[in-house]
Amino acid sequence: MSAPEEFDVIVVGGGPAGSTAATLIADQGHRVVLLEKERFPRYQIGESLLPATVHGVCRLLGADEEMRAAGFTTKRGGSFRWGTAPDPWNFLFALSPALSGPTSYAYQVDRMTFDDILLRNAARHGVDVREESSVLEAVTGGGRVTGVVYSDPSGARRELAAAHVVDASGSTGRLHAAAGGTRHYSDFFQNLAVFGYFAGGGRMPEPDAGNILCAAFDEGWLWYIPLRDDLTSVGAVLNRDQAPRIQADREGTLRASIQRCEIVRDLLGDTKRITQGTYGSVRVRRDYSYANTRFWAPGITLIGDAACFIDPVFSTGVHLATYSGLLAARSLNSVLAGDLSEERAFGEFEGRYRREYAVFYEFLAAFYDMRQREETYFWKARKVTNMQTDDMQAFATLVAGASSAETALVGADSLAHRFSSSSAELTGAVERTGAARTDSGERMTELFRAPVVADVMSEMNRIQQRGVTGPATTETPLLDGGLVPSADGRRWAEPDAAPA
Repeated sequence: MSAPEEFDVIVVGGGPAGSTAATLIADQGHRVVLLEKERFPRYQIGESLLPATVHGVCRLLGADEEMRAAGFTTKRGGSFRWGTAPDPWNFLFALSPALSGPTSYAYQVDRMTFDDILLRNAARHGVDVREESSVLEAVTGGGRVTGVVYSDPSGARRELAAAHVVDASGSTGRLHAAAGGTRHYSDFFQNLAVFGYFAGGGRMPEPDAGNILCAAFDEGWLWYIPLRDDLTSVGAVLNRDQAPRIQADREGTLRASIQRCEIVRDLLGDTKRITQGTYGSVRVRRDYSYANTRFWAPGITLIGDAACFIDPVFSTGVHLATYSGLLAARSLNSVLAGDLSEERAFGEFEGRYRREYAVFYEFLAAFYDMRQREETYFWKARKVTNMQTDDMQAFATLVAGASSAETALVGADSLAHRFSSSSAELTGAVERTGAARTDSGERMTELFRAPVVADVMSEMNRIQQRGVTGPATTETPLLDGGLVPSADGRRWAEPDAAPA
């Protein structure tokens, strides 16, 4: 190979995480190359966005106008046939004070279009985008990652050198090992998804026709996403013990799941599944919930699914991807400018990223618990961990990551207490709303009084507010002894000294 090309930053992966990080770093005048193994547009799952991505991150990227022009289906929130009540109830973004107003919505997107918008936007912002370029290995030296070796579209091996590598290669990439940690898989959220696409189908009553519908049934739950009038994404999330059944008959398993869930069965009616083209296959996703024990090491940062993944029920995937891309960009911009040490900047990155992951993990655990009694989950936790302790402690240890090499995201005792409280609060809030359908757009403020819901929304609110109000937004440290975003939101800054 010839001498390596030199850049400030190499980003591996052109999905939402990689495109976000690359754009925000290039905007600061740094030399950024992005390596993507496929040719865009390409298919991807994860089609339901949250407002923080649409109105926060996409505005910072300068891609919000193109998003608006794409004609994506507007999503006001989520509709759920879940928990103790027989009728669907709505989770509306507008009920959160920080999300209310003209930006209290997100989009349902076909990822081929959405991801392509972000990748082309990165190129317009000065990122050297190289598609059909598969990264083969990390290059190391002096105790840090110094670059990568990749295969270009002709198959030739080429080497790139940089001050830092950002791994946004997703769940199946291997570059994350260069950070030196291990990947911890959760036995609490170990599920499979089998899904396909239908040529239309019914919709929830207006004004909530664009909502994602999540509907529980006796073997799992179904998602129902109205992507366009003539395109609906439908998937069944089932326990891993259904893997042999899915492997034997994907189509049959999906159809049987739909038949067992009355609301989805009735919405689809006689709508035909698409059998040709991009949306013509019944697919399976096996990305169990996981988190790496290290999100960064000298010279390399893991973002998006390369770092962690939880579960599809609350549309967290793209949010965590774009959020982590924003955090990584702030850290790298600060380090490259000489403002902060790598340890200080990436300590903030990892602290915030793990906090967001942990909050969503707790929320989703409580959400799943609405389908069955708490002791059922605690018993399962003790069974899978083989711990000689009570069920609550086994559960807390498991979800905190301490049952294998992961250092606890939060203390086990604290998490056990918070989970019990969160589960009860969430279930109680749903019951008090009457789980009513909101055909009239009725606001279900009771749900947002549950502290676990407020916690989930807090960081998304900050991101969205900065995207809407711009540099005038000020923040206090999110972490003890932590940093704050700079005025433009693209770097970290030390907080002002407290007044005497």
